[in-house]
Amino acid sequence: MSQASTTTRVSYQRRPLILFAAGLIALTALFALPSSARPAGHGMADSPKPTIVLVHGDWADASSWSAEIQRLQSRGYTVVAPPNPLRGPTEDSAYLASYLQTISGPIVLVAHSYGGFVITNAATGNSNVKALVYIDAFIPDANDTLGSLTHGSGSCIDTNNAFNPVPVPGGVVDLYLRTEPNPPYQGFDDCFANGVNPPTAALLAATQRPATLNQLFEPSGPPAWQTIPSWSLIGTQDNVIPPALQETMSQRAGAHISTVKAGHLSLITRPESVTKTILDAVEATT
Repeated sequence: MSQASTTTRVSYQRRPLILFAAGLIALTALFALPSSARPAGHGMADSPKPTIVLVHGDWADASSWSAEIQRLQSRGYTVVAPPNPLRGPTEDSAYLASYLQTISGPIVLVAHSYGGFVITNAATGNSNVKALVYIDAFIPDANDTLGSLTHGSGSCIDTNNAFNPVPVPGGVVDLYLRTEPNPPYQGFDDCFANGVNPPTAALLAATQRPATLNQLFEPSGPPAWQTIPSWSLIGTQDNVIPPALQETMSQRAGAHISTVKAGHLSLITRPESVTKTILDAVEATT
């Protein structure tokens, strides 16, 4: 065999080793780059997906989130929607804070309406909560009350005419929303459920869970949004929490703000927009 043939054979034998070494060097260089400089799609494959926790508001239950739950689960997320007791910010946030302690790993915490009071207090001091998402929601600061925020805001429930009060044992008064108009209150359909189709609005009115009267007066505590990034989706036709009030609270919290043409129940009428806002928060923080 000639010397040239021997040289050629050695070269072919070394080629796999050379290619392997080149690939190893390239891979090492890639992971030496800052994460922001790495090519898209090469993030940490073992980074855990967050648990998405959905918190409903007054006169509702967790079924309000059904459309969002289906969309998020189809994308592989673990989603939970625990009951909000609706007994007032102090009791409700303590309950949710305890619930959150049972979840390991990152959490994205989402709230609708009065639920904003609950998550703002429940997430304080919980390092697992990576994002707060407010959907047509209150975003209180310390010492704010539901009554102080809505008073003079133009809210359709800023009047005793909106409520059907029911005293219960222990000195508690439960508040239901009237179904029929009672001027200046426009009625359940036009105030709370504007934009919802009539059969669904009738179902929501019939199955509403009450809020306690003391909700209106209990002050909020140190807000979690001071240390946790927040997102806010504002319904431009919301009659319960007028858009101007939502805008003011959102700006004060430094939230990422987006809008949707919807009434107060955008989680029912515009679930695709609500889901997008939640996913924006997920992608930005986990």
